[in-house]
Amino acid sequence: MIVRDAPRAIDLIFAIRGSILPRIAPRLLALMVFAALMVWLDRRTDILPEAGALGFTVFGIALSLFLGFRNNAAYDRWWEARKLWGGLLADMRSLAREAEVFVRDDALRLSLLRTARAFLHLHRANLRRRPDDALARSHAGALADAPHPPDAALDAMAALVKRGAAGGTIDSFGQRALAERLGSMALQQAGCERIATTPLPYVYSLLIYRTTWLFCLLLPLALVGPAGWLTPLFVGIVGYVFFGLAEVTEELSHPFGETPNGLPLDAICRAAEISLAQHLGEEAPEPLEPKDYFLS
Repeated sequence: MIVRDAPRAIDLIFAIRGSILPRIAPRLLALMVFAALMVWLDRRTDILPEAGALGFTVFGIALSLFLGFRNNAAYDRWWEARKLWGGLLADMRSLAREAEVFVRDDALRLSLLRTARAFLHLHRANLRRRPDDALARSHAGALADAPHPPDAALDAMAALVKRGAAGGTIDSFGQRALAERLGSMALQQAGCERIATTPLPYVYSLLIYRTTWLFCLLLPLALVGPAGWLTPLFVGIVGYVFFGLAEVTEELSHPFGETPNGLPLDAICRAAEISLAQHLGEEAPEPLEPKDYFLS
């Protein structure tokens, strides 16, 4: 995720990190070359029909509505994912406090919290489709080789609570509280997996990209007469707006990716590690800081 203050005027011109421009530059260049060829052909042969601006105005408004609808849907996914991870962080902190209160066996309590920490890293690696994530394996050990590692970690935590209840180191009230906490963590996990495994309907992407290309390729017919050789510039600006917004929504619709607009899962996991450190008797690690304005 890009973390920086509101851009200055100079940043608006030269900022590349976090900009969508590098990804859409080849398309913009192709559109501008095509528009220049259209102007050259019109100047040489005068055979191109000149379309009125009204039709393109209506077309542009319709395209803007499609893009706006898709942007709202993508941002809803991104924001829901952030709330789910915020809930997981709150659950981790509450679990640590509840373990201090209800678990009378120090070895069992430490094992429970270490497994919770492993769960969070395994969940992060699972969402990012990184089965060989080194950090997750360092915390999880054999759990990382399970068919579904985050689920295996939750099962291991449930087994620890059951063992504590059977051994008398967790009373019935504590067992219920810890079981409810694990249920809340499982609910947050399932919500994240629902987002990760259910993309926006393909028809939305097909409609947006098809109509955007069609609009930008036909736009020179409306501009070649009044704009002349400025047509490629105007087509490039319009293409930047429409293709840029389409690409931004594509990134937002995949909130767990490692793109500039993805959620900072590494930083959230580190925040959980910092919170758990005092309960584990360990030195708290340093918070992750943005590198070149990017927080992973």
